[in-house]
Amino acid sequence: MTDAAQDNTGSTTGTVSPTNRWRLRRRTETDPERPDYAVVRRLVLGSALMLFLELALIRWLGANVVHLSYFSNFVLLGSFLGIGLGFLIARKRWSILPAAPVILAALVILTFLEPVTIDRAGNDVIYFTSLHTSGPPAWAVLPVIFVLVAACLAGPAEAVGRCFADLRPLTAYRWDLVGSLIGILSFTALSFLRAPSVVWGVLVTIGFVLLIGGWKRWLTAASGLAMVAFLLVETLSPGISWSPYYKIHTEDRVLADAPITDISVNGVPHQIMRPAQVRLAEEPQYGLPYERSPENPLGNVLIIGAGSGSDVAIALSKGAQHVDAVDIDPRIMQIGAEKNPDHPYDDPRVTRYVNDGRAFLETTDTKYDLILFALPDSLALVTGASQIRLESFLFTEQALTAAREHLTDDGLFAMYNYYREDWLIDRLAGTAAAAFDHTPCVDKVGGGQAVVSAALNEQNQSCGTPWQAAGAVIAPVTDDRPFLYFQGGSIPAIYLWTLAGILLISLIAVRALGGPFRSMRPYADLFFMGAAFLLLETKNIATFALLFGTTWLVNALVFAGVLVIVLAAVETTRRFRTPPLPLVFAGIAVSLAVSYFIEPDWLLTLPFWPRLVVATLLAFIPIYLANVAFSKRFGASEDSRSAFGLNLLGAMLGGCMEYLALLTGYRNLLILVAALYLCAFLLAPRKGLVTI
Repeated sequence: MTDAAQDNTGSTTGTVSPTNRWRLRRRTETDPERPDYAVVRRLVLGSALMLFLELALIRWLGANVVHLSYFSNFVLLGSFLGIGLGFLIARKRWSILPAAPVILAALVILTFLEPVTIDRAGNDVIYFTSLHTSGPPAWAVLPVIFVLVAACLAGPAEAVGRCFADLRPLTAYRWDLVGSLIGILSFTALSFLRAPSVVWGVLVTIGFVLLIGGWKRWLTAASGLAMVAFLLVETLSPGISWSPYYKIHTEDRVLADAPITDISVNGVPHQIMRPAQVRLAEEPQYGLPYERSPENPLGNVLIIGAGSGSDVAIALSKGAQHVDAVDIDPRIMQIGAEKNPDHPYDDPRVTRYVNDGRAFLETTDTKYDLILFALPDSLALVTGASQIRLESFLFTEQALTAAREHLTDDGLFAMYNYYREDWLIDRLAGTAAAAFDHTPCVDKVGGGQAVVSAALNEQNQSCGTPWQAAGAVIAPVTDDRPFLYFQGGSIPAIYLWTLAGILLISLIAVRALGGPFRSMRPYADLFFMGAAFLLLETKNIATFALLFGTTWLVNALVFAGVLVIVLAAVETTRRFRTPPLPLVFAGIAVSLAVSYFIEPDWLLTLPFWPRLVVATLLAFIPIYLANVAFSKRFGASEDSRSAFGLNLLGAMLGGCMEYLALLTGYRNLLILVAALYLCAFLLAPRKGLVTI
């Protein structure tokens, strides 16, 4: 069958076959304010399911494929490919929609029955884990997951794409954004409620059942029930709970007559709760910060990475008069309150804060006698950012400078962890030296463990052996390049090989489903707009994570805010006469230049509300203008499905390009964004460029 011919409204003059007996009515929409609401309801449902399923797969696969949470961006890239391919499939007679829930169920069940541990071995980047990595290499596992995720997302995307053909392009895009907002807000609400995975599975199954009609609905229901059954087993397993960041497993045991609780997150051992005195006797490094400042009054102590409370209990045992305990994960703090044998969170001297450590430092005015970074290493990335971990902005030179500014005259800063590599210990020591303007104390305990301590006044610190670097000291990380665990140089091979694999897969899939690449030339500008927009969104995620914290809530609000701004741009284009494209692109260039020259570090000096206002304007004005340009161009497209699909495939390329931030930093990504928008402008059809 040849694709139905389309007029310039995005409607068609032919027909397409039904998907599971659901026949799309082909018509020319004469009134954009009164579309066919049966089509709209289906479009909104499909869009909501796409976004919800994408977020659920990122969370669930990251929790059950060990170490995948360090590579969650590849799940996001697979989602982009799947959605783009779904729009291309929407032009075909055949349908992938009925197969999508079957593939999803198979993915979940096989992952549950045959757990996979990704071997993330290598010296280019450090990944915190105490597991022996014996599984297949990342470059082999990630493309497989990438393909399966793409297949799952292609189903609902196809349903949305078929709806696009029945509506004017901007009307369809408008309702697609509404559905996406419903999807992200629904998943955010479930994250807030700490809903288990079985709830996600039930909602996804309902969504697929509503989209798929006829006898195939029964196959969909059967696949969904099988998936939900396995997720129910997971949910009811002893010690399993979910935080907004991890799947958490706790196990109680007794060792040498002392109660112990092991906490694992995403399949990796993370924390051990045991009495403070037992820990100090067996692991004396936890007492070293107090020995390095023996005259410290410990009147006010700040512990970032307080977790389940073990470090808080040690501080209290050392005589701390008050402790502010900060941790990003509310569930782990709750477990500590319930099960820590010393019950530190019940002590009236302790105040708990669920917050990002850097964000807390930037908002508090309190001065502390001791600031302790207590093993604040995460096992997850900030969603939508390829290299920002939850603690990335906590170890920059600017962060340690902020810690110094919150010390009393007798105050001491200290951090400890199992750092694994000497170069990382030396890098952190060098960062402390740069922030405090004197040499810190460095105690290497063995096995990659170390304690780095620095007093506000050097005469108040009492070091053991003077610090001597094991080799050349790598420069401190900065807020623009917060990649603590990356030594520098070229992009790590683990990423290059994996990206090469998924790009090859993507090219083959797009060629097979979209036809010759030259046939896509009319929408090449939309492809580059997609790549530029994804990079711009990544830059804004990084900026807001720095300014307001890497918490799940900040991240969700940024994503929702982006969708709202995009929707506003669409409504502006639909309802008002907007300037011609050359002027809009000029506005994009100016707004990007302003964002480039106003650095986030300056914004950190502002109070919270002015900082929020300025950051929002700097982030969202370029997004608004970029989507006015996209809406004008997309609204004039003759084939809305191909145009939108190619734009999403461009976003996938942008997701691959964001790894360049390892070399350029996030600020310089704006230069690349500007170059991509310039390519889009140059490739836009000359005919009507001024009048669109």
